Amino acid sequence: MTTDQRDHEDLVGAVMAEATRDRLLETVCGLVDIPSPTGAERPISEWIAGRLGAVGLNASAQVIDDRQANAAGVLRGPEDGKSLLLYAPLDTFTTGDPALDLPWAGSTMRADMLPQAKVYDDLVVGLAAGNPKGHVAAIMVAVEALSRSGVPLPGDVVAGFGAGGMPSFAVPGAGVSGRENTGHGVGATFLLERGFTTDHAVIAKPGWNVSHEEVGLVWIDVEVPGLHSYVGSRDRLPYRNATAVAAAVIERLETWFDEYAGAHEVGSMRPQGVVSSVVGGFERLAASTSASVRLRLDVRMTPDQTAPEVVREVRAQLRALSEELEVPIRARQIAAVPGTRTARDSEIVRATTQAWERVAGRSHELILANSGATDANILRLRGVPTARVGMPKVMKAPDGGPVDFTLGMNIVDVQEMRRLVEVLVRTTLTLRGGAETRKNG
Repeated sequence: MTTDQRDHEDLVGAVMAEATRDRLLETVCGLVDIPSPTGAERPISEWIAGRLGAVGLNASAQVIDDRQANAAGVLRGPEDGKSLLLYAPLDTFTTGDPALDLPWAGSTMRADMLPQAKVYDDLVVGLAAGNPKGHVAAIMVAVEALSRSGVPLPGDVVAGFGAGGMPSFAVPGAGVSGRENTGHGVGATFLLERGFTTDHAVIAKPGWNVSHEEVGLVWIDVEVPGLHSYVGSRDRLPYRNATAVAAAVIERLETWFDEYAGAHEVGSMRPQGVVSSVVGGFERLAASTSASVRLRLDVRMTPDQTAPEVVREVRAQLRALSEELEVPIRARQIAAVPGTRTARDSEIVRATTQAWERVAGRSHELILANSGATDANILRLRGVPTARVGMPKVMKAPDGGPVDFTLGMNIVDVQEMRRLVEVLVRTTLTLRGGAETRKNG
């Protein structure tokens, strides 16, 4: 090991000495205990800003409206050094409110679905403990440890936490009434627009891997027509049940999505699609058929595709179905976020990969066939080269049982959090950017 390598390891060791288990536990439990559904992240942003400000960062809550806000804290480095954003979103996939989550997220409100942290040795369980709050906590502890240790920084380090990072429209009752643009990266966009654009970024999201590209998404509404009629007249009047037609459309689309994913697979991405919801009919009038049923699709796309191209591809499938079923099926785009990539040989991807390899103790290999979209797309679209890194999925519940999708979002391992902190710290200290380093502050 060279002198420079020894010095680097000494710096890493000094920072990691501040990233204690107690601080990790306190931070993630504090985050879990503050509800932060999409559109109502201001309380958690203010809590984060207060925490970061108390350890020497220039920190504030970046207000978007009365109920929504980002949080950001800055550690100052050399003015001629390159800046780094360590980023994670704040909002939760479900809300923690049974009136909003049930029965869609489950038949009952399990303990892990509530914003109440419970500790089982190294495991913390509670709403969003793993995604995103365990990753938020890792960034907070990393920058707090950098500040406490006083190690020299390559440039400014920004800890940024965005509201509205989930792929979500407004949540009824959670945000400001009448404001619709509360999700789909609204906080990340505002963060970068208003003072926090950096040279590089690392987004912390699930997956024990470093990724440099990811899919985007297109949301599409499909209108399936029928005839409004009455059960007692089914055999006497023209009859076309939109619900039955929609069922045939759903079955065909779900089969086609597999073909679509294979046709567009590229790099580490395999863009998937789903029919996510069905709306139609009078629930109060079970005796009647609906004149229309609406299907909502989420179709993922790679950086090599555009939203209009995806919509045309879906419409081509629907035209064939329209002819077969003899109904005029229509589709329209209602949301889109492009897929993006950062060059694998970029400085930030190389630095993050090098840090990951040092912590993992093995060579890095890309995980393939990914179809998850995050605010990394927003950061890249704003011109910031971005790498993504995160924690592996917890494989066993505290009782030894299996971990389903919901619990996977709501559980985190403190030891894995500390490994992620080390990756973030090593990445930060590796980005020298050609500038002499000095004590922060």
